[in-house]
Amino acid sequence: NPAIVAARRKVGLGERITDVELESLAQTWSEHCKHKIFNALIRYENEEGKETVVDSLFATCIKGSTKEIREAMGKDDWCLSVFVDNAGVIRFNDDYNLVFKVETHNTPSALDPYGGALTGIVGVNRDPFGTGKGAKLIFNTDIFCFATPFYSKPLPKRILHPRRIYEGVREGVEHGGNKSGIPTVNGCIVFDDRFLGKPLVYCGTAGIMPSRIMGEPSHGKEIKAGDLVVMCGGRIGKDGIHGATFSSEELHEGSPVSAVQIGDPITQKKMTDFLLVARDRGLYRALTDNGAGGLSSSVGEMARLSGGAEIDLEKAPLKYSGLNPWEILLSEAQERMSLAVERGKIDAFLALSRKMDVESTVLGRFTDSGKFHIRFADRTVAFLDMEFLHDGLPQMQLRAKWAPPKHREPGFPEPDNMGHALRTMLSRLNICSKESVVRQYDHEVQGGSVVKPLTGAANDGPSDAAVVRPVLDSFEGIVVASGICPRYSDIDTYHMAACAIDEAIRNAVSVGASLGHLAGLDNFCWCDPVQSDKTPDGEYKLAQLVRANRAVYDYTKIYGVPCISGKDSMKNDYQIGDTKISIPPTLLFSVIGRIEDVRKAVTMDVKKPGDLIYILGETFPELGGSEWFAQNGFIGNRVPAVNGEKAKKLYTALGAAIRAGLVASCHDCSDGGLGVALAEAAFAGGLGLSVDLSRVPCSGIYRDDHLLFSETQSRFIVTVPPEHRDRFEETLKGNTFACAGQVLEDGSFRVNGIRGNRIIEDDIRVLKEIWQKPLKF
Repeated sequence: NPAIVAARRKVGLGERITDVELESLAQTWSEHCKHKIFNALIRYENEEGKETVVDSLFATCIKGSTKEIREAMGKDDWCLSVFVDNAGVIRFNDDYNLVFKVETHNTPSALDPYGGALTGIVGVNRDPFGTGKGAKLIFNTDIFCFATPFYSKPLPKRILHPRRIYEGVREGVEHGGNKSGIPTVNGCIVFDDRFLGKPLVYCGTAGIMPSRIMGEPSHGKEIKAGDLVVMCGGRIGKDGIHGATFSSEELHEGSPVSAVQIGDPITQKKMTDFLLVARDRGLYRALTDNGAGGLSSSVGEMARLSGGAEIDLEKAPLKYSGLNPWEILLSEAQERMSLAVERGKIDAFLALSRKMDVESTVLGRFTDSGKFHIRFADRTVAFLDMEFLHDGLPQMQLRAKWAPPKHREPGFPEPDNMGHALRTMLSRLNICSKESVVRQYDHEVQGGSVVKPLTGAANDGPSDAAVVRPVLDSFEGIVVASGICPRYSDIDTYHMAACAIDEAIRNAVSVGASLGHLAGLDNFCWCDPVQSDKTPDGEYKLAQLVRANRAVYDYTKIYGVPCISGKDSMKNDYQIGDTKISIPPTLLFSVIGRIEDVRKAVTMDVKKPGDLIYILGETFPELGGSEWFAQNGFIGNRVPAVNGEKAKKLYTALGAAIRAGLVASCHDCSDGGLGVALAEAAFAGGLGLSVDLSRVPCSGIYRDDHLLFSETQSRFIVTVPPEHRDRFEETLKGNTFACAGQVLEDGSFRVNGIRGNRIIEDDIRVLKEIWQKPLKF
C-alpha cells in the first residue's frame, strides 16, 4: 500500500516490519489476548449429521444471552459494564457498584507453581482495580485443579510432581492475598490425574467503587487526545516476556520459565493505595493494568478510546539496563498500571506519587492519529495502524463434529456395608476437607467476612458460599459462590456446563442470595480444540466447546443470571515426544450478587437438636461421572441433567423461606450426593441426625447406594425448627420436598434405607475425622 509506505517513511521506517511491530502483533493476535477460537466461525455437525453455523461462540452464546437478559430486565437492569473493560460491573446499591473478575494462570503455575500462582492472584487484583476509574479490592477467590498429590507413577519430562505444584500454588496465592490485605473468602480444589500436564489455577477478585466519582459514573472510561500516558508502580524487567504467547500454546520442551512473571504484592499495595487517593481527587481520567503484553497491551488498548497513542520507551523505568525496545514494550513485569492523565493535572499527580513513595513516569501522550507510534529515544521502532492492530486479524474458520461417547455401564452390586461406603466416600480427595489449605489464607482482614470459608460449631465445616459485608456501617452484603464439575465432560460437556452453573447458583441461594440479583462469570479451560496432526480429535473437542457454550446460553437465560465477564484458556495440553496429556474440558462458573441483610444469612451446619430435616428436590439415578462410580472404577452414561425451570421455582421459594427466618441451616447436595451432604451438615454442627431414605423424593431409584450417592442437581438439605414447619411447607408449596428426619443431640449418624432397614449407624466424630484426614500432610 503506497500510502502506508509513505507514512512509514515520514517517521523513518521502511516497508519491512520491525521486531517491535512483529512482537506487538504477535501479542495482540495471540489466542490469550484475541480469543480466536471463541470468535471463530464454526461449522458444527451434530450426531444426526445436521450442520449449523456458529458465528462466534462469544457473541452468540455469552454476549447474546446477557443482551437478552438485560433487555428483559428493562429499566431494572443492574448491569453497568459488561465485556468492555478489565472486569464486569454491576450495581450494588444507589451508592456503590460491584466489580468482579476471575482469571487463570495455568501454564506459569505448571513451570513455577509459587511464582505462577502469586502472579495469578496479584495479577487478577489489578483487573477490578483497573476497571472504570478504579475499585477498592475487597476479596479474593481461588479454585485449583490438580493431579493427586499422592501421584506415584514416573513423571513425564518437565512435569513437576503434583504435590510440589499443590504446595507451591497454595503458598503463592497465600502470599499474594495475605500481603495485599485482601481476604480470600471462597474456593475449592478439584483432583483429576489429567491435570498432571497443566494444573488449572483460577484466581478471582472483587472490588467496590462509589457509583459516582467527581460527579461522573465510576464505571466509565474516557480518554482525550492530548492526555498523557503515565506508567505507575513497579519497574520493567525481562520477567514475563512472551507471557501472552506462552500461555496460548501447550506446555512443551521449549516453554521458557522466563515467561513466568515475578510478583511483589507489597509494591502493588503501595501503588493501589496511592491510586485510590488520586482517583478520589480526580487526578487521572482512566487506567488499566499492565498484564498480558505489558505496555503493548495496556497502552494499545487504551489508545482505542482516543484514536491513537505515541510513547517513548527510553523513558520507561527499568530494573536494570540492557533491555531491547521490544522487551520493554512486551515485558509483563508486575505491579504496574497505565493511566491517562490530563496535562493540567500531571504536576499534582506526580507530586502525590512522590509523597506516597510510588514511582510514576510520563511515557508519552494519547492522540487521535489512528496510529500506535512507538519511539525509542529519537528513533521510531513501531508505527502501527490502530484498526489493523486490533481488527486486522482474519476470523478463524473451524469444523466441529459431535458424537456422544459411550461408556461401559457399571455392573457392581449394592454394597453390603453402606456405612463403610460412606466412610470411603468421605475420604475421597474431591470430597474430603480442604481445611489445611483454607487455614493458610486470611479471610478476616478488612473485617467484612460474614459467612466464611469454614463454618459450624468448630469453624471447620465446608461453607457453600461466602457472604461479605463491604460497607461496615450497612448490613447489605455480597454473596460469592462457584461451580465446577469437569468429570461430567467425559459424558457430555453440555450437562457439565449446566451443572457448573446450577451448582454456583444453588450455592449462592443456600446462604441467602437473591436469585434476582446474581451475575455470572464464565471461565473456560479447554484442551486444544483445533484439528491438526497433533490433535486428531480436534473436531470432537471443538464440538464439546460448542455444546458447553450452548448450555451457558440456555441456563443463564433460564435463571436470569447475566454473564458480566469471563475468560478462556484454550491450550491446556502437555506434549513432549509421543506423550500428550490433556485436561478434561472444564468450565468454572462464578456468581456474585447481593443479600439484603447479612444478619439473615444461613450456613450449612445443623443448629439444634429436634430441628426437622427436609430434602428439597427430587433424586434420579444420575450417577454418570459421579464420585461413587469413580470410586468403583466406572464413568457411566447418565450424567445429571438440570431441570432449570423447576430449579428456578425451588430457588425462589427457598430464598423466600430463608429471608423469612424459617430456615436454621441449608446445605446443597453436590459431590458425593445426599449421603456426603448429610454427613457434612451433621459433623459441622456437632450434632447427630436420623434420616429415613424411604421418605426422600426420588424416581427410578431402587438401591440405597444410588439414592445416597446420586449427584442429581438442584437439591438441598434444610433444617427447620419444628415451630416453623407449617410456614416453611406453605412457602415451599408447589415444589418437590419432604421431611425425612430430625437432628439428634447424641452425635449419632443414623440412616434407614429405602426398605426401612437401618443401613448406617455411625458416630459423627469418627466420620469427621475420616473426612479431615486425607490432606493433613
